[in-house]
Amino acid sequence: MKMVKSKVLDFANKISRTKRGSRNGVTSDDPEYKILEPILSEEMAEVALCLELRKPKSAQQVALLCGKQEAETEKLLWEIAMVGAAFVNEIDGVDQYWIDVWVPGHMEMIVNNKELIQKYPQLGEAFDAFGKKKGPLAAGNIPVGSGPMRIIPIQTAIDGETKSASYEEVSKYLNDNDIFSLSDCACRTSREAMGEGCGHLKEDICIQMGHAAEYYIRTGRGRKITRDEAFEVIKKAEDNGLMHSMPNFDGSGETHAICNCCGCGCFALRLASQWQNPDMIRSNYVVKVDAQECVACGECVEVCPTNALRLGQKLCTAQPEKPKKRDLPYDTKWGPDKWNPDYRTNKQVVAEGGSSPCKAECPAHIGIQGYIKLASQGKYRDALELIKKENPFPAVCGRICPKKCESDCTRGDIDNPIAIDDIKKFIAQQDLNAETRYVPTKKHQYDKKIAVIGSGPAGLSCAYFLAVDGYQVTVFEKQPALGGMLTLGIPSYRLEKDVILSEIEALKELGVEFRLGIEVGQDVTLDALRKDGYSAFYIAVGAQSGRSLGLKGESSIGVTTGVDFLRQVNLGQQSELSGQVVVIGGGNVAIDVARTATRAGADDVQLFCLESRAHMPAHKEEVEEALAEDISIHNGWGPRRIIEEDSKVTAVEFAQCLRVLDEAGNFSPEFDEQHTQVIAADHVILSVGQAMRWGRLLTGSKVNLNPNQTVIADPITYQTGEPDIFVGGDAYTGPRFAIDAIAQGKEAAISIHRFVQHGQSLLLGRIQRNYQSFDRQALNLDGYDNSPRQEIAEVDGQESKKTFRDLRGTLTQQQVQQETLRCLDCGVVVADEFMCVGCGACTTKCQFDAISLVRAYDADGADLKNVKGVIIKHALKRKVRIAMKAPIKRIKTMLVD
Repeated sequence: MKMVKSKVLDFANKISRTKRGSRNGVTSDDPEYKILEPILSEEMAEVALCLELRKPKSAQQVALLCGKQEAETEKLLWEIAMVGAAFVNEIDGVDQYWIDVWVPGHMEMIVNNKELIQKYPQLGEAFDAFGKKKGPLAAGNIPVGSGPMRIIPIQTAIDGETKSASYEEVSKYLNDNDIFSLSDCACRTSREAMGEGCGHLKEDICIQMGHAAEYYIRTGRGRKITRDEAFEVIKKAEDNGLMHSMPNFDGSGETHAICNCCGCGCFALRLASQWQNPDMIRSNYVVKVDAQECVACGECVEVCPTNALRLGQKLCTAQPEKPKKRDLPYDTKWGPDKWNPDYRTNKQVVAEGGSSPCKAECPAHIGIQGYIKLASQGKYRDALELIKKENPFPAVCGRICPKKCESDCTRGDIDNPIAIDDIKKFIAQQDLNAETRYVPTKKHQYDKKIAVIGSGPAGLSCAYFLAVDGYQVTVFEKQPALGGMLTLGIPSYRLEKDVILSEIEALKELGVEFRLGIEVGQDVTLDALRKDGYSAFYIAVGAQSGRSLGLKGESSIGVTTGVDFLRQVNLGQQSELSGQVVVIGGGNVAIDVARTATRAGADDVQLFCLESRAHMPAHKEEVEEALAEDISIHNGWGPRRIIEEDSKVTAVEFAQCLRVLDEAGNFSPEFDEQHTQVIAADHVILSVGQAMRWGRLLTGSKVNLNPNQTVIADPITYQTGEPDIFVGGDAYTGPRFAIDAIAQGKEAAISIHRFVQHGQSLLLGRIQRNYQSFDRQALNLDGYDNSPRQEIAEVDGQESKKTFRDLRGTLTQQQVQQETLRCLDCGVVVADEFMCVGCGACTTKCQFDAISLVRAYDADGADLKNVKGVIIKHALKRKVRIAMKAPIKRIKTMLVD
């Protein structure tokens, strides 16, 4: 058993202003002792016991009190200050030392010594444990403005607010001081030491001023910066989704630091979230939502540090629910049944009843309602920026998206869904020109190298978001062209190559490097890349191989797979077709193959599939386009054999398909062998699915595969059995849509960022984007006028089949204006004013003037000299309120019974 350092324990009690052995005294099991034990010797503690709370003393004065030589005392005092157990400043030409409170004070000072926190990770654990010890005791007992830390609003959120006071403005504190330092965030450093980091920026992000800055600079905890640089840090913090708080015991209008915090890492904000006790840290402001202006884009929801904002429903329901009354710590006993210990993993983005279907159904959860509103106002640049927060390739998706958002659009219950995809396509035309392309500003600059393997939608999306975060990203592509299946698997008449390349230009401007013609596993191994300094890998190679059916005659000359055929055409390797072409398959790829074969010179193209016309997996509009191009579609037929002569295909025999699925819904086709037909063919193209082709990429790795050869990975983080390898797109899900892959790429980028940064958790503090739509059946949609959907002019099939050019147009600006007005504005942000701490982070994300801060309290700060009395008075009044409220509850219960 480790021996207790007696004088260190005494010193822990001195800082705590308690007596050792008393009821509230600090013991060797408490975090106050544990944070000092590794860093203080008994000799240092003996000297530290002579220091006083916020009363500076020189080494000469302390030497007299502790009975040591002045030189020895000076040496020990400096060591005490270096570890963070005392402040030191030069006052009147002499170094003077003092002690402060634990938080904000010594806990942060100790943790901010980078050498110590690396050597003793338990220092971070002690800081965390101190908050967990004190948090429950404070719930409900501290009035607004009297807690040790306090939120200070983002200044732009209260500019012009007539009730604002100067002490509520960040600029006041920066302008009042002349010396500044910059350090890492102590809270996020502690989380990191415990392996529980949230991934938010912690380096060089918290500002000290005055005596604290002098101390941080002299002891190497922070570097000296100018006032202008301090203002730049404030802006950088806001751009990175952080908000501001400050130590609150220096007196009204005074503080020695400005912290830039996140809701999932900050120990002060934990008081609001874990113990549901926002009064202890809140500013004087609360959020207000203008429901008429709000478009439920969700930007404010995801940045809110206390989950006070969620997306809800704006449209009226037939039977509105009455709002539920909540208990408050102000007048209620506040025990574990009221707390939220899992606040770092259970953040909700949607209110109980759900929100707009378009955002919920979009795999990338784009703020669709938001960009429609911006487009209606002619703010096309802002609309493009909003889209690219979630989808870096809107011009691509505007041409090939499956339009899940439109399928569930509420407007479809009145007449026709909003032409969401066509509006997006119009907005995204800006991305095709260098002058108007939107390229985001990098959030930070990291020295880590990340390798992305595969340049399809998943890989490009991951590379984009990692580059925005500030990483050095290299994309390896084994083909001679960028874009993966976007380029090689989708015909140009649907997605022209210059569209893909134009949007890839944004990645190049962000510094992403591309290496073509390199097959990882063959030309270079993962181990070689690790030795070259790559810290993590994202594998998004796509389902590049076509599936066979195992039919007799499949190896005949003239038989190929749809995937191989499209790749050869898109790379310019396919010579012209002639004669009769039979395509087997009923999905979108099969339609693409058939239409491509027509353009490649086939005299006649026939498509055969198992499914009925109504149940074909291909999109209805693509089927109609194929028919318009004179492609014959034969439903309900399955291939039995391929007939050959001299090793060359001559025909295909089909049997009538009686069913595709069995009663349980499993694929189990049944055929009428008596009802067959033979179709002459010069070429047969099998388009019945895609498969993975791994080569030697995963050789020697711990990556495990499913029976269908997709990678086994965590469904939230996309981490594989090899910790530094993440996966997405077809390699994880099998063939799906580009928008699904794009969404996965963003989530993987979040995971990779956390993985390569020391001590970060892949899950804690991560937003689960479980957007849910409301019950459309319960809506009251009476009173809405029918308004025709704006349509793009149909392309004549006889013209389109002659060219690989995409002849489809876009909506005109006038049509966009008309179509955006059809949006029902389904969703709205719902605010929990009690949980709002008034930070204003939400206002920095809203582009619609729909969210603001209003002054709801009038507390101007606390002073350590008198705060104890204020708290005791408040706590006694609270006890009275609880006592008075209790009988009323009992009476109500009796009446109900």
